[in-house]
Amino acid sequence: MKKLLLIVGIFSLISCTKEKYPEVCLGGCGTNYEIQKPGSYLGSDGYYRVPFNGATYFQIKGNLTEVDENYIINGIPLIEANFDSDYWVVFDTLRFQTPMYSYLGWFNDNTLNTPIPFGSYVYTINDLIDLHPPTNIVGYQIPKNFCNECPYAESILGTHSKYNYTPTLNVFYDNEMVGDTINIFIESVFNTEGGIIYHGNRTPSPKEVINDHLKIIII
Repeated sequence: MKKLLLIVGIFSLISCTKEKYPEVCLGGCGTNYEIQKPGSYLGSDGYYRVPFNGATYFQIKGNLTEVDENYIINGIPLIEANFDSDYWVVFDTLRFQTPMYSYLGWFNDNTLNTPIPFGSYVYTINDLIDLHPPTNIVGYQIPKNFCNECPYAESILGTHSKYNYTPTLNVFYDNEMVGDTINIFIESVFNTEGGIIYHGNRTPSPKEVINDHLKIIII
């Protein structure tokens, strides 16, 4: 009877032993994100100053620690970067001007190929918010009938860069944003699929998540 109890005890000890997975990143996972824009700089207060010089975007570029070979499938590292911000752009009114020409109007040459406008007309389109939901500057919109509880909801919110060590994001901005403060939130996920092929089987394994926060002032 004692032998039976001893065997049962050893079996229980073996069955309770947890599988030890390799580290997601050898030596620990790390991230480094910077603003890529001529004239931009990081101040001593922790805020990036990004100048507006007529361009319509500035760039955020990251460098992520490489993952262990067990977290690479067919040469693709199981990592991703998710971008979001607290800054939204609302397109309420669109106004543009177009020249007007007379059917038998004036021309600037004898070939009558280049007409001379006699005036201009301004077109105005109102209530665009009904047609185009507010746009987040990282590049996504929330649909009008968005389902918060649906399984796909998380994939719609934010902008995602997957399976590379140098995630890059182009951020929209214009002259009306000069003087504004923008917060960019970045979630970097190492072993994003949550499973690896280990000892010949695909099994659940731990993730490493790092959150970064870039504070930006448009100047």
